[in-house]
Amino acid sequence: MAAKFFGQFLIEKKVISGLNLLRAIELQEKTNHRFGDLVLEMGLMTEDQIYSTHRAQRHEDLQFGDMAVKLGFLQVDQIKYVLEKQQQRHLYIGEALVQIGAITPEKLEVHLAEFKQTTTGNESVKIDLPADFPYREIWQVFVDMTLKMLTRIAGATFRTGNCTSTRTIPAAEIGIEVALSGSISARYILTMSNEGKKLIAASTIKKGLELSEENIEASVIKFVNIICGNAKSTLAKNNYQLSSTPATHYQNPDQTLSIPNNSLGLLFPVFLSDGEELNLILVASGE
Repeated sequence: MAAKFFGQFLIEKKVISGLNLLRAIELQEKTNHRFGDLVLEMGLMTEDQIYSTHRAQRHEDLQFGDMAVKLGFLQVDQIKYVLEKQQQRHLYIGEALVQIGAITPEKLEVHLAEFKQTTTGNESVKIDLPADFPYREIWQVFVDMTLKMLTRIAGATFRTGNCTSTRTIPAAEIGIEVALSGSISARYILTMSNEGKKLIAASTIKKGLELSEENIEASVIKFVNIICGNAKSTLAKNNYQLSSTPATHYQNPDQTLSIPNNSLGLLFPVFLSDGEELNLILVASGE
């Protein structure tokens, strides 16, 4: 079953309206702050230091707070303090719906319990790759790194779907691919809608730059290069040597494409909070 968000679940159950969900999400966005936004608000870091920390995260697999400590911008005790404040101020979607009067606390408790029952086992943090897929350790790193970068760089909120074997690359409005060689011969492909592309770009383009089509395209290409670069660095520590081509658009993303008979495909869907979907497709040569 495709992963769901609680708000979408409530809409399907006709408990709330789409307008109420949008109002609740707006309240969430005003209330909840990312770690970097919070340290800026608290005066613990400057905008330049936050930008430098985000840039450093693109090249080393560290969370924002850990990277800020490494760069000398924060102390460990300050991280703990900020995390406590972040947790205290966090507003969940159910609580936001109660605050705007879309649902009562009593009904929220009932439907939340039902939601948890229907999603048990479908939204686990652990990613289970098919047992027959070759080089599972390598692909585990690429999947994990994709999710980390969606969180740390793009600031995306998402749920993951089931990882399955596939013989086709699904149609999409945009597709970015990287060819890998060395320990494996394979392709990393990330497909998304134009709205998904804008979501990634809006969070990764440097403040002050125009959200032009050219900057958006360049930002998404850079995002995929960052994912693959970090994955290669992580795997090199485990003696996997990989080379890669620069990320490029692959041809005809709006058509469903077949995976060659001598190769195996892995499809990993990621559902974003605004209803958009990304698909990570890993194609490994069977030879």
